[in-house]
Amino acid sequence: MSISSFLVNRRRILAGMLALCLAPLAHAEEAKRLRIGITLHPYYSYVANIVGDKAEVVPLIPAGFNPHAYEPRAEDIKRIGTLDVVVLNGVGHDDFADRMIEASEKPGVATIEANANVPLLAATGIAARGAGKVVNPHTFLSISASIAQVNNIARELGKLDPANAKAYTANARAYGKRLRQLRAEALAKLTSAPNADLRVATVHAAYDYLLREFGLEVTAVVEPAHGIEPSPSQLKKTINQLRDLDVKVIFSELDFPSTYVDTIQRESGVRLYPLSHISYGDYSAEKYEKEMTSNLDTVVRAIQEAGA
Repeated sequence: MSISSFLVNRRRILAGMLALCLAPLAHAEEAKRLRIGITLHPYYSYVANIVGDKAEVVPLIPAGFNPHAYEPRAEDIKRIGTLDVVVLNGVGHDDFADRMIEASEKPGVATIEANANVPLLAATGIAARGAGKVVNPHTFLSISASIAQVNNIARELGKLDPANAKAYTANARAYGKRLRQLRAEALAKLTSAPNADLRVATVHAAYDYLLREFGLEVTAVVEPAHGIEPSPSQLKKTINQLRDLDVKVIFSELDFPSTYVDTIQRESGVRLYPLSHISYGDYSAEKYEKEMTSNLDTVVRAIQEAGA
C-alpha cells in the first residue's frame, strides 16, 4: 500500500471514529432541551407556540381534571422533579401548583409568573365581597392580557435558554400577531359599538376580561364562587336583580351546564350564551386560538342579537 493510500484510509478511520464519538454528544444536546411545566390549558398553547420544537411542554396535571377542584397526586408531584421551569398563572387560578412544587423533589425549580406586570381586574361575585382585595385570575380570557403574558414568558425563557432566546422572541411576536388578528376580525363583524344600555351578566366570574374587549361591563355574577351553585334565596335574589337592572344577556360556562341556569333564563327572560373557559379537554398548541375564536364569535352574536 502506498503512503498516500495509507493516509487516506487513516483519515477515513479517524473520521468514522470522530462521528461515533460525536453522535452521543448530539443526542446529549437534544436531551438538554428545556422541559417546561404548565398548569393550565391556555399556558400550554402559549408556551408551545413560543418554543416550537426547541423545548418540551409538560402539563403538571393530566387532561380531564378540573383545575378548580384539583388535588395533587403523587405521580403528578413526581413529574416536577424532571422539569427545568414551571410557567404559572400566579394570580390565583393555579394555587395547587405551589403545593405541588413544595412537596416535589425539586422545590427550588425555576418558575415564571406569566401575569407579572399584567393589569388585573378585581374579582366579582358574592365570594369576593368582604374578602379584601381579590383579583380575577382569568387573564387568559383576554386577548390583550394573553399577548402580554406570551411576551413575559418568552422573555423569561430566553434568560434560561439564551441559545434559543431570539427564536422564542420571534415566535412570541408571530403568535401575538395572530391573536390580535382574531380580535380584529371579531370587532370588524360589529358595524357599531355595543349599545351603551346593553347590560350583561355571567354565571361564573371569569369573563370580565373577555367582555371588556368589546366595551362591556358585567352587571351581575350568579355563582358565589366557581362551581358553587347559588342557594334558592341567592338565586331568587339574582333573578330579581336581573329584572331590576334590565339585563339582556347572560353568559354561561360551556362545559358545565346547570339546571339553575335554565331557571334563570325562564324566570328572567334573558338570552343565554355559553362561553368556553378553555380549561378542559386535551392540551394542544391550537386550543387557545380555536376556543377563543369561538368565544369572540359568541360575544359578537350576543351583541348583534341583543341589538336586534
